[in-house]
Amino acid sequence: MRSLKKLAKEKILILDGALGTMVQSYNLCEDDFRGDMFADIKGQLKGNNDVLCLTKPEVIMDIHRRYLIAGADIIETNTFSSQRISQADYGLEAHSYDIALAGAKLARKAADEFNSDEKPRFVAGSIGPTNKTCSMSPDVSNPAARDVTYDDLFDAYKEQINGLLDGGVDALLIETIFDTLNAKIAVDVAQTVMEERGLDLPIMLSVTVSDLAGRTLSGQTLDAFLGSISEYNIFSVGLNCSFGARQMKPYLKELCKKAPYYISAYPNAGLPNSMGLYDETAESMSPQIAEFIDEGLVNIVGGCCGTTDEFIRMYDEMARGKKPHVPVAKSSSMWLSGLELLNVTPEVQFVNVGERCNVAGSRKFLRLIQEKKYDEALSIARKQVSDGALVIDVNMDDGLLDAQTEMVNFLNLVASEPDVAKVPIMIDSSKWDVIVAGLKCVQGKSIVNSISLKNGEAEFISHARDVKKYGAAVVVMCFDEIGQATTYERKIEIASRAYHILTETVGLNPLDIIFDPNILSIATGIEEHDNYAVDFLNATEWIKNNLHGAHVSGGVSNLSFSFRGNNYIREAMHAVFLYYAIKNGMDFGIVNPATKVIYSDIPEDQLAIIEDVVLNRKPGAADTLIDLANKIKEEEEKAKAEGNSGPVSVKSSASDEWRNNDLESRLAYALRKGIGDYLEQDIHEALAKYPHAVNIIEGPLMNGMNEVGVLFGEGKMFLPQVVKTARTMKQAVAILQPYIESEKTEGYSKMGTVILATVKGDVHDIGKNIVGVVMACNNYNVIDLGVMVPAEQIVKKAIELKADIIGLSGLITPSLEEMVNVATEMRKANLDIPIMIGGATTSQLHVALKIAPVYGGPVVWMKDASQNALVAARLLNAEEERKLRAELDSKYESLRENYKQKQENILSLEEARKNKLNLF
Repeated sequence: MRSLKKLAKEKILILDGALGTMVQSYNLCEDDFRGDMFADIKGQLKGNNDVLCLTKPEVIMDIHRRYLIAGADIIETNTFSSQRISQADYGLEAHSYDIALAGAKLARKAADEFNSDEKPRFVAGSIGPTNKTCSMSPDVSNPAARDVTYDDLFDAYKEQINGLLDGGVDALLIETIFDTLNAKIAVDVAQTVMEERGLDLPIMLSVTVSDLAGRTLSGQTLDAFLGSISEYNIFSVGLNCSFGARQMKPYLKELCKKAPYYISAYPNAGLPNSMGLYDETAESMSPQIAEFIDEGLVNIVGGCCGTTDEFIRMYDEMARGKKPHVPVAKSSSMWLSGLELLNVTPEVQFVNVGERCNVAGSRKFLRLIQEKKYDEALSIARKQVSDGALVIDVNMDDGLLDAQTEMVNFLNLVASEPDVAKVPIMIDSSKWDVIVAGLKCVQGKSIVNSISLKNGEAEFISHARDVKKYGAAVVVMCFDEIGQATTYERKIEIASRAYHILTETVGLNPLDIIFDPNILSIATGIEEHDNYAVDFLNATEWIKNNLHGAHVSGGVSNLSFSFRGNNYIREAMHAVFLYYAIKNGMDFGIVNPATKVIYSDIPEDQLAIIEDVVLNRKPGAADTLIDLANKIKEEEEKAKAEGNSGPVSVKSSASDEWRNNDLESRLAYALRKGIGDYLEQDIHEALAKYPHAVNIIEGPLMNGMNEVGVLFGEGKMFLPQVVKTARTMKQAVAILQPYIESEKTEGYSKMGTVILATVKGDVHDIGKNIVGVVMACNNYNVIDLGVMVPAEQIVKKAIELKADIIGLSGLITPSLEEMVNVATEMRKANLDIPIMIGGATTSQLHVALKIAPVYGGPVVWMKDASQNALVAARLLNAEEERKLRAELDSKYESLRENYKQKQENILSLEEARKNKLNLF
């Protein structure tokens, strides 16, 4: 007989419908639920449908048979709440295994009655989320409190899953997931128990989305959910409950694009009405399910609340002969997650790990934890994220702290702070029990910091298996039994050995390995230390070229330890080091996100001195740097004595030397550096010089932001620094806004309505925000939908607001595909509204090849924000719009033809091999 795994490739499988809805039709009374065996149990049992597996097995068997007659390929066991946590509400916690076992046996018996070679029937063990959550507090006054722990839920699920497996199920269906941590525990149990039994049954997951933003009840996006489960052995992922088919479809399409699994969908019979009932019938629901089937969105389809065997009969008829969904390839980039996904693509360049929630590295954070001032401690984490940290490192290792208790408490608090919880957590400790306790608190995919070979392979493998068990990524320190790797040769020797153990023995995904080849202090006065930075840079390049998929990280502050007390020199050394390290492949690092010095701002004379030290280019370089540091220190002290407080700037003189430049240069510099101290003063000077407030935005401010874009593209700034410049731009615009408003005349009217959105899958909005400012200043009514906006929402808003122009933004490569999807959906809705395309990865060629051909209206690529208002004016003028369309059609056709010719001129692989160089 064909297996479930094989069948899902060949046909669309039909899952059964709601058990609870069917139970209601039997008009059972309290005595039916109680039966003889529970006559002495106090309290009401009616409503506990699972107990019917023991007290009314004939009813459950009849329901299973009805669904099988209707055509279901897979029936679920009646065990949604058959674990002790849920059954405790009825006083039946001691019977949870018996209920799960009975439920599995009933479904097994029914499936076997209908099983045949032509139509195999399968049983999925239903595992609900329980009525408690591991990620949210039950007490509004104590956000760290939890009703249930990882270990509590593990034990409960283990009992249930053993019952299901003993009863003969073919698969385990973890469904109605509203808290990813609950689901991760169920997966952990499933994998653990099956490994003990030598089984390999399919694990199926089904999420319930709680709102129109596409998040679970515990706050995760679907992308983040996929990140959280990315390293588990999952058969299918899907959606059920909460929504009807129509409301579910956009999220189902989202899953199809990202999830490398078979896709399931079993929606409710529409949304519940005011009485809590479901109005959809099998006839009204079927056309909506037909869309899932005909558009290739599903491998498994069935029904949830409100559906019956009649629904399933119609679904089965529609699915016959239809092609199932083909899963996408597994991501070639690292996925991490908090409440949102961090997709570590090449466009991210560098993942900055916030270091200030580390009691060993921050005296302030240590003091706050010691004094139990957790709100203030959380504010440190919040500031790191706002400053641009993409990951937060949390470490509680201190001799006077109970590290495990504090780790659990703080991570539970972080879960209650969406602004912090949106980013992944790096769980950092030298004590393995603390790391494991931390892993049991996070619903996202976190990073373990760290493991190493210093205590031998057995411990290393054990720790790595824990990392895999909890679905995390891991930092691997370049230590072994001999000690810390200091030379290039030792770094790559240890990294290579660790990599092969992790990938071949443990089975860890290479993408989840982050090597730390040890950033050690340079310019210490000890000659053997002079090449430490170079050894790290070379080791980084070797790891990226030879250990496929692995990442590289390091604690950058270690590099400049010799110059503690001189922040400018330290930050300049870090900027130089990062510039070369990122070029060599370093893609993670523990760095202060609020750092002020960037590579391009270091004066050439200073840059040469610092690079001589970092790159070990000449003897005596350290002495020269010490002289420079002393000179800067003297000037700082002199400035303080003269009443000019503050650090010495990159110009080796008073920190305000840049203030002597002309107005335009000062504004551009302030933006580039993220300095808001003088904006009020400089903008008022600009108001006296420029005829209109909007000219200041379009002129010097825009020039500054364009400079930032160039530096970011060249690797001379990284993302947290760019975020800081964006905040400064917003500050400048806020100062200008009253003047812009006051310049509007009484006869002022809006030019048109412009909808802006960063497309689904992308969270970057810096460029979009600037476009919004420029367009608003030019009298356009700007509606900013924010980031991660689904195509359906863009289309809906465009129709609702009668938009004149749509602006789509994206920074990362996957955004390009999503822009094509948006254009496709707009065309399906019979829209021909002009689309403006902008963002770092976009290009005119991509618009010509991919977007314009799928859309009927004009699609214009915008090189930078300064062009938008001018192009918009042409698009909203009938004559100019006609001319622009003709220009675009001609230009795009030319680009497509040139591209086609270039592709035709590229030799095939076979032809190229014929031309290979023969040396013998």
